[in-house]
Amino acid sequence: MSRAGNPSQAGRTHFATFWEEIADLAHTLRYVDAGGYRTRVLDFEGAAPDAQTVVLASGTSGHIEAWTQNVRAFAEAGFRVVGYDYPGHGYTSLSDHPLEIRDYEEHLLALLDALELQRVHLAGESLGGWLALKFAPKHPDRLRTVILSAPGGRMVGESRLDRTQSVSAHAVSEPTFENVKKRLQVVIHDPDHITDELVRVRQAIYAREGFSMANVSALREPERRRRNQVTDADFAALPVPALMVWTDNEPTGDEAEGARLCALIPDGEYLLVRGAAHWPQWEGAAEFNAAAVAFLKKHL
Repeated sequence: MSRAGNPSQAGRTHFATFWEEIADLAHTLRYVDAGGYRTRVLDFEGAAPDAQTVVLASGTSGHIEAWTQNVRAFAEAGFRVVGYDYPGHGYTSLSDHPLEIRDYEEHLLALLDALELQRVHLAGESLGGWLALKFAPKHPDRLRTVILSAPGGRMVGESRLDRTQSVSAHAVSEPTFENVKKRLQVVIHDPDHITDELVRVRQAIYAREGFSMANVSALREPERRRRNQVTDADFAALPVPALMVWTDNEPTGDEAEGARLCALIPDGEYLLVRGAAHWPQWEGAAEFNAAAVAFLKKHL
């Protein structure tokens, strides 16, 4: 079976389905209570009882399946891998209020406690990177390292946020295949890299009764974003080693901006993934996985 990031027989990149990647790996998919939220958790327990844990945190309106192309690489490298859905996201119980960074921090802390995980490697994509940047200085004793995959949270042009909000709202009000695919095209550079499975999974989530894009995307509102924003000082305050992953089509900043942000991190490494946009862990999976696993093994 060809893996994510490897050429298929037709010469095109093969993006594996979720089941392809996890079917033969020992895992559990279950729900745990974390801060009062019935939280969906995918858990690969690791090759050894003392295996260190990588926790995967997705982007805004995202879900565990955003890491389809990466879970196997981490698991086969000997790590315990835990993916989860935030409140209001994926199949975790819905939120009855607009979510801010403190909500995500409290939920993550409650999840670590519920799973009895003392110290973990936190891999965060977009909102997950934003969460990692804010969580790490407050709870350095709970983290070993962070992987910042196209981290969000900086103040960018409001026109970009308006476009994302519009596409997202339309995908929820009318969760057709095409509308949801357009939402994914905001983060994935090449439309051919969007699998039907990824669209179908997100369609089902957006169609959940009571699902609120307003609550899960609340941080895109300018005033709320400003009071939760990531600044240069947040990068400079990271108390643990970090792998900073950027792309050549990142919508929030060019290659130079990614390198500049990484240079602020006291113990930072930089990876530039070409041919990708806001999901380097998906579109540049082979390169991402190799760099991430090497980085983690350096900090065992």
